[in-house]
Amino acid sequence: MKRILATLICIACTLPLFSQNSDAKADVIIKLNGDEMKGKILEMNEDAVKFTYTGETLVYNIKKSEILKITFASGRQEIITKPGLPEAAPAAKTAGAPAAVAPEDHRNKIAILPFAFITDGQPAADQVGEKAQSECFAMLSKHAGLNTVLDTRTTNALLIKAGINNSNIKGFTMDDICNILGVEYVIEAVVTVDKTTQTAYSSSSGTATTKTDPKNTNNSKDRYSGSTFATNTQNYKNVVLLNVYNDQGSNVYSQERQSFFNTDDAYKNALEYLLKRSPVYHK
Repeated sequence: MKRILATLICIACTLPLFSQNSDAKADVIIKLNGDEMKGKILEMNEDAVKFTYTGETLVYNIKKSEILKITFASGRQEIITKPGLPEAAPAAKTAGAPAAVAPEDHRNKIAILPFAFITDGQPAADQVGEKAQSECFAMLSKHAGLNTVLDTRTTNALLIKAGINNSNIKGFTMDDICNILGVEYVIEAVVTVDKTTQTAYSSSSGTATTKTDPKNTNNSKDRYSGSTFATNTQNYKNVVLLNVYNDQGSNVYSQERQSFFNTDDAYKNALEYLLKRSPVYHK
């Protein structure tokens, strides 16, 4: 009886050692998500590891891309997948918008926005505002000094790529627009042309003839023939509001001018007057 009891005690004492020895001989897989798997590596290829848990026969096929490292029963460790650094979130960007130009690249560059053109209280067609924009470019490019004036086609193309048009341009600050166009200054203008009075002009012309009776020198008769012309000329009131902004969003120049002339294109004279007094104009 004593021998049986001693044998049972001996077996009980060796069980924990056997258990620890079994754990020590297991292969351990640590996955990227932190899961730990203990068992036996049966096979390893380029893409996956075949594995079975201790005491089981079911074989699992584990992708290597899911495994951080394996500690083999021999004690050797092998890093399977190195965890990458978290990627920075991409910066928010307007669809289709070009990358913003660094502020140092803005220096001495000017862009002219398409003019807002209002005729008799109604917005004119875009082509009318673009025509006035081109006229402003022609005036300023000859007197830009050390500045470079962005040609209007490039300006309008960059605005289109950024999704900016006449209907939504108010949703962008002027420093936003300077960054999109890559310039230091932006010129914005509003032209208003309204019909006023009409001027009437008339003129007449004619000729007088005298017919003499050859039989009677005292008997004569005068005849007159002529015509009258009348025309009406439409007069217009032209007002130009010119603003210049810098790439900090500050309004550095804002003036309004009414033309002395009363033709429908007299805004050109007012525009030239304002440009000559702006900080971007050089003689």
